[in-house]
Amino acid sequence: MSEPRKKKWSAEVTEHSDALDLEPQVFTKSSADEIARSLKHSAEASDRRKSSSFRSAMSMLNLYINRAGRNLPPARKRTLEAAKGKLRALFGRKG
Repeated sequence: MSEPRKKKWSAEVTEHSDALDLEPQVFTKSSADEIARSLKHSAEASDRRKSSSFRSAMSMLNLYINRAGRNLPPARKRTLEAAKGKLRALFGRKG
């Protein structure tokens, strides 16, 4: 008998993080703007986060990008990286 596959900790974090209640499939949205708006909404709505809304949203986005790693197609990575800029703009940050 084979053992059941263990779920990766990164999937567990993105699904059940105490920081944010993410919209389902947020990181698969088609545009960077949609991803950024969803993360901003989730961060501002959360009453469990321990940091600012901006930092919480950016942390979740970076976690997803870093954990997906080389399995992320180049076009998808570009969209997610662009979402960082959109997120900064939504929060009125420079960079």
